[in-house]
Amino acid sequence: MSAPLRIRNRDARRLWLDVNGLAETPTGPLDVAAIIRRLGFVQIDTIRNVTRAHNHILWSRNQNYREGMLWPLLERDRAVFEHFTHDASLIPMEVLPYWQRQFRRLGEKAAAHEWYRSGLGRDQIAAIRDRIAREGALSTHAFDTTAASREMWARPPHKKALDQMWYAGELATAHRRNFVKYYDLAERVFPARLGDAPADAEQVDWLCRAALDRIGIGSPGEVQRFWAAATAREVRDWCAAARYTVRVEVEGADGRWTAALAAPDIETRLSTAPAPTSRLRILNPFDPAVRDRNRLERLFGFDYRNEMFVPASKRRWGYYVYPLLEADRFVGRIEVKADRARDLMRVTGFWPEPRVRWGTARHEKLAAELARFARLAGVRQLQWEVAALT
Repeated sequence: MSAPLRIRNRDARRLWLDVNGLAETPTGPLDVAAIIRRLGFVQIDTIRNVTRAHNHILWSRNQNYREGMLWPLLERDRAVFEHFTHDASLIPMEVLPYWQRQFRRLGEKAAAHEWYRSGLGRDQIAAIRDRIAREGALSTHAFDTTAASREMWARPPHKKALDQMWYAGELATAHRRNFVKYYDLAERVFPARLGDAPADAEQVDWLCRAALDRIGIGSPGEVQRFWAAATAREVRDWCAAARYTVRVEVEGADGRWTAALAAPDIETRLSTAPAPTSRLRILNPFDPAVRDRNRLERLFGFDYRNEMFVPASKRRWGYYVYPLLEADRFVGRIEVKADRARDLMRVTGFWPEPRVRWGTARHEKLAAELARFARLAGVRQLQWEVAALT
C-alpha cells in the first residue's frame, strides 16, 4: 500500500474554500440552482437578524443574489425539494431518488419518538391527508388542534401529524409563504419522471460519493455528517471498501497531521483550486464552510460557536455572530442587526482575532462588505453601537 498523500494546511484551506464556493470573487452571472447543486443543499432558517440564513449563504457565493430568489426553484421549477439533512434544507431534485432511505429513516423515527408522536388516531391523521388531497396544499394554520402545553417547543397534534407525514415523504413542501410551509401530497410535488428508488446499498454509495465530492477531504464521520442520511456504520463500511477514496494526511492549523480520505481526483483538485479572493466576507453562522466547528478549528485555527441558544450571561460573544473571512484566514467576528423600519444596520459587537492586525486596508474592506450586506437587507445607513475598529 502506497504512503498517504500529504496535504499542507494552506492547500487544505484553499481546497475547502473552493469546494464551498468561496474562493472566487462573488460576482458575475447568477445561477441559484447551480450554487445549491455545487453545495449539495442549502439550510433554511427562520431567524432574520439581517437576512435569513439561506439568503445569506447564496449571497455569499454571488452578491447579485437578492432575498427570495431561491423560492421559485421550489414552487415553480421543482428544481429543489425541502427535507431534513442535519436541519431543514433545500436539496437539488436530482438527489431525490437517493433520498428514499432518508424518508424511511426519519419517518420511522418520527413515528417512534415521543416528541414527534401526535397523539392523533389513524383515522384523524388520514383525515388530515384526505383534506390536503381534496383542497390542495395547506399550511398548519388550516387546521385547529391545541398543543398540550405552552412550552416554547410545544406543537399542536395536527402539526406533529403533518410533520410525521412530511418526514416519511408522504407529504412534501409545495411552497412557502412568508416562510410558512405548505404541505401537499408528495406525488403532486415530486416529478414522476424520477422513477423508482435505487436499491438501498446504491443509495448509500451515491450519498457517500456525493458527500466526499463536495467536501473534497474528510474523515468517515465528516462524510456521514454531510447528508446525515446514512448511519456511521454504513459510512465506515463504505470507506473501508475504498472504491472511491484516496488515503491522505492533512496538516492542521496547529501543525499536527490527521488521517483522512479524499476524492480520487484529489491531486487534480489541488493543482487547479484557485487562490481565494482577498475580499473580506461576512459569513452566516449556518454557512456550510463553518457549520462543522471542529473541522473549522482544525483547518483554520478559528474557535467559533453558535451561541443563539446559550443564555446571554454565558455567551463568549453574542446572539448571532458572523465570522469574518479574508482570503484563507478568519480575521474576526461581528454582530450586526438590520432595523428595516429605521432604514438602519446596527453593529452591536465586534471581536478581532488575536494576532490579526487591523490596519487601514482591512478596515476599508470591512466597511465595504458591511455596505454590501446592508444593501442585501434593503437598508442604507450603518450605525456602530460598540467601539469601532481599533
